[in-house]
Amino acid sequence: MQLKFNRHYVLLHILVFIWGFSPILGRYITANVWQLVWFRILITIVAMLIYLKASRQALKISKKHLLQLTGVGIVIMVHWLAFYGAIKVSNISVTMVAFSTGTLFSSIIEPIFYKRKARFYEVVIGLIIIGAIALIFSIETHFWLGIILGILAAFTSSLFGVFNGLLSKQLRPGIISFYELSAAFAGLTVFILATGNFNASFFILDQPSIIGLLLLSLVCTVFPFITSVDLAKYISPYTIVLTVNLETVYGIIWAILFFNENREVQPAFYAGVLIILLAIVLNSYLKRQSDKKELLNA
Repeated sequence: MQLKFNRHYVLLHILVFIWGFSPILGRYITANVWQLVWFRILITIVAMLIYLKASRQALKISKKHLLQLTGVGIVIMVHWLAFYGAIKVSNISVTMVAFSTGTLFSSIIEPIFYKRKARFYEVVIGLIIIGAIALIFSIETHFWLGIILGILAAFTSSLFGVFNGLLSKQLRPGIISFYELSAAFAGLTVFILATGNFNASFFILDQPSIIGLLLLSLVCTVFPFITSVDLAKYISPYTIVLTVNLETVYGIIWAILFFNENREVQPAFYAGVLIILLAIVLNSYLKRQSDKKELLNA
């Protein structure tokens, strides 16, 4: 049993490492946020459909599940628009730090849907992370919109993480991912049509955008998305969101290496990052202690 848990946890870290590179592609892609998200979802669902057909998985689901997956898909659509919108209006480092507020949101949302008591230390650590964000906000005030969009991305990520944890016990990961992203694609298409932004220029992409979108969709989305839904059966949403916070570290490191973002933020910015990392380490320790205590009392 222990080996099984470790295998899933290692796989989760691999996914987080891959996700840590996705904001780099988000900045590399020159297309606007609407084009980026629309084409990303389109490429992803085509690839997923091929995967489902090749693996001979039945696509038929109940109306109840269709409605549930549609709702989650719209949440995912908002999540990606907020996440890549934050990168476009600020930078990767600011976006990734704001995104780490997902820990607080999950500590509140998960107990509600999983019908368990909220753990006091989870809320406290979430508040510490919020405090670190406030510190960064006071320093990098010109990135205020990026911080707000990053926090919105964190909230929506926590929401669909919890919902997928519940749905993964009823449906196969590939089916969940395909229907959720299909709903996200339909919802975004309707919105772009309604705003009158579907024109000839929308479908014109330069070479960096084409290369970036293919990598973002096939490498950073299809495999990680299906695998993360499957992992929700074995690892709690809070633990997943907590581990995803390491995406902040990977993203900032990649941003410094590729875009020299250390020149775009003040040194005190990294004080906030350090507080967040210490909070993550502390939470991991407290969670281990809590799990040991629960096992002894079982």
